[in-house]
Amino acid sequence: MLSFQEFFIDCAGLWKTERTYHSVLQNEVERSYTEFRAETLDQATKQQILLSAAPGSEAFSGVKIDVDRALLDPAFAPGFAISFETRSEKGEEVSMSLKALFVPESYVIADTLPAVSLPIAAQVAEADEVIRGFYLRDKGYSESGAIAGRFTYSPTRQTLEMTTYYNRSVAVDQMRFVTPDLRIRTIVTYQRPAAQTVPNVIDLIGFGVEHKAA
Repeated sequence: MLSFQEFFIDCAGLWKTERTYHSVLQNEVERSYTEFRAETLDQATKQQILLSAAPGSEAFSGVKIDVDRALLDPAFAPGFAISFETRSEKGEEVSMSLKALFVPESYVIADTLPAVSLPIAAQVAEADEVIRGFYLRDKGYSESGAIAGRFTYSPTRQTLEMTTYYNRSVAVDQMRFVTPDLRIRTIVTYQRPAAQTVPNVIDLIGFGVEHKAA
């Protein structure tokens, strides 16, 4: 069983991924190969991201972090600088880099994000032993600009789940360790529904096996 901090320590390194994407609405299947590297954020970079979520800042509108208390504990919020390159079986190539920070909700002093109804794929029972919080990125995957999502982490299942509401879609990304150098990855993307309506129209489902190379 990996603790919250141990999970992210084990995530650092170079990972190689084979994925299969099922476009549900178009009834198409496509495969891709991705290499990505996750490097642990230093304290200065964490502070820079946190200040963007401090009261008075608009970078992560709707989420305000108690930065002073958070910075007293250097290990409080794990995070990464992530870079990746993806090549599809059609020959299309995409590369991107971003920084991400995972802040437990105990450090959140204000949350005025619009109320959302999580899709079934992202629902976790309240009785389960999980850590909840916000997933802050300086870039979104499908839309530009800084963005805040929600996460849960289950130590007993060694599973991190990230849910992000974009303008036009809702993405549920799950990452689970099965051995120290092997992870299972699933991604479910929904069409974004009207406010306070549970997303139920699935646009894309992705499955991947990730091997740690270094």
